Amino acid sequence: MEVLSSRVLLRSPDPESLQHFYRHQLRLAVAREYPGGIVFYAGHGLIEVPGHMSSDLDTTIEPPGALWLQVRDVWAAERELRSAHVTIERGPLTEPWGLIEMHVRDTDGRLLIIVEVPPTHPLRLDNR
Repeated sequence: MEVLSSRVLLRSPDPESLQHFYRHQLRLAVAREYPGGIVFYAGHGLIEVPGHMSSDLDTTIEPPGALWLQVRDVWAAERELRSAHVTIERGPLTEPWGLIEMHVRDTDGRLLIIVEVPPTHPLRLDNR
C-alpha cells in the first residue's frame, strides 16, 4: 500500500466549538475550508474537523485517540496557550524517554500531547 498523504479527522458533537478551538485557541493555520468543515495544517500533517459525520457519535465515552503535536519550545507554547485561555491539564515534564511533554484537551475532551524534542534526543540525532 502506498500512502500519498494523510490527515486526522476529528468528529465532534459540536464541530463549531471544536473548529473554534483549533483555529482561535491553538491558532493552527487553515489549509482549506468547505461548507461546514475546516482542514488545519499541523506540521507535516493535517487535522480536519468536519461539520458532517457527527450525528452518530456516542458522547457518553471519552473521544478516542490523541494528537501528538511537536513544537520548538514547549514552555513558549504553554505561555501562548494560557494566554488563549486553554486549560493546561499537565505542565511540561521531561518523560523517562527523554521528550518534554505537556497535556491539554480540546473542547471534546480529546488529549493533545504537546511535545518538545530536546537537541540531544535520538529523534533529532538519527537522520535516516
